Amino acid sequence: MKLIRFGEPGQEKPGVLLKDGTRLDASALGSDYNEQFFGNGGLKELENWLSKSASTAARVASSVRLGSCVCRPSKIVCIGLNYRDHAAETNAEPPQEPVIFFKATTSLVGPNDALIMPRGATKVDWEVELAVVIGKRALYVPMEIALEYVAGYALHNDYSERGFQLEHGGQWVKGKSADTFAPFGPFLATPDEIGNVGNLHMWLTVNGEKRQNSSTSNMIFDVPTVISYVSQFMTLLPGDIITTGTPAGVGLGMNPQVFLKAGDVVDLGVEGLGESRQQVVAYDGHAY
Repeated sequence: MKLIRFGEPGQEKPGVLLKDGTRLDASALGSDYNEQFFGNGGLKELENWLSKSASTAARVASSVRLGSCVCRPSKIVCIGLNYRDHAAETNAEPPQEPVIFFKATTSLVGPNDALIMPRGATKVDWEVELAVVIGKRALYVPMEIALEYVAGYALHNDYSERGFQLEHGGQWVKGKSADTFAPFGPFLATPDEIGNVGNLHMWLTVNGEKRQNSSTSNMIFDVPTVISYVSQFMTLLPGDIITTGTPAGVGLGMNPQVFLKAGDVVDLGVEGLGESRQQVVAYDGHAY
């Protein structure tokens, strides 16, 4: 299944995307795609509903905005420097263990919402990533069964303000957490929709120019390793997001470095997980 959420910001409803592109309103189930949904068998309930109601469920127009394909989770866990080529382009040693940092959940937005430049930002960068959504409570998970804890996968752009991240001391979270810095979706694909998650093509362009063009096969630590590792240090709750790192081609790694400016358009995609687009806009002094 492919899960979507649609509607205006803060008023999103759950839905399903069919193979032919039809969008169905699944709000009759009475639950958003949140911790309770994933933790209480919601995917199975949704599958049963879909088998009975696909032909009669209300259709959602393609013009309706898509929101983040999961409701705000308890946490967004990020893995840094997880691609060999990205570590090399930033002159960093490949890590011996996964690098963990966090992204504020308030940064989540729809896949095609505008990217709002934070106040004082001068070095906003792009990062196409494969994201994993956890399907059940996970603590001390053996790597051999880690994929059993996956509810699904989604496309994510881990936007970063490199000045905030690297020049203000402390942890990277400061450069990762601005409003609109986590476009998520267009949909959450359950594992049966994805072939080999360890070999998915991924790409990103800025104003039509290819910046990133790689595969999840270039990860240093694969998805099972990452899930197992993170679960050694914290309990992962249903609906939590783990975003697994980005390949080479970020603005920070270019010579000279190149960063986003108002008016730029970023397009990206991961094989089997759709595409998204964000137009960069200047901060106008108002909250998102």
